[in-house]
Amino acid sequence: MARGEERLDRALPITSDDMISHAPVTGPAVGGALTIEALCRSTVELSDNPAANILIREMGGLDSWRNWYRSIGDSVTRVDRLEPELNLVGDERDTTTPTQAVANMARLLAPGQTRLTAAHQTLLERWLTDSPTGPNRIKAAAPDGWRVGHKTGTSSLGPVNDIGVIWPPEGAPIFVAAYYEGPPSDDFAAGEAVIAEAVGRALEAFGHG
Repeated sequence: MARGEERLDRALPITSDDMISHAPVTGPAVGGALTIEALCRSTVELSDNPAANILIREMGGLDSWRNWYRSIGDSVTRVDRLEPELNLVGDERDTTTPTQAVANMARLLAPGQTRLTAAHQTLLERWLTDSPTGPNRIKAAAPDGWRVGHKTGTSSLGPVNDIGVIWPPEGAPIFVAAYYEGPPSDDFAAGEAVIAEAVGRALEAFGHG
């Protein structure tokens, strides 16, 4: 979009063929259309899986998505499959590392590093801060008055994750990636508590507690 090759207001048809599990926005839109902006927002804020797949398709497929990572200096992140196949646990495909996740967030949101236009950075920050998912993870660890933007990842197969950015009232943003690997369960409270405690301890260790 920054190169003028895409428009946020371009509408795309949403069809039943696009549907897979967890489609809170795209599901009700089947038979209609959603804009690129709406698809981006639903992917970031609500983890809408069909929206993510549609966006990857529109940008040219998995090869283009992988090339985008390489273009920002990321030689670590794997891009191999679409939703929902990419969520299989114990597979090296479709993985990254906490260090790389933090580096990528910084390349999008850190002052002096961001590769986004001011308008697109504002949009991304809004989607991250407006996300209602995972309030008991990174958000629970941030001191009162600090702003938090984040993107969760959750699976009944065990993993509970959260990556994001914490903006203190003064000073530079703090980028965080927290991954918890537990037993298969539909109860994510234990993993969320571990993430919140780990992030809280990290903030204290760096003098932010």
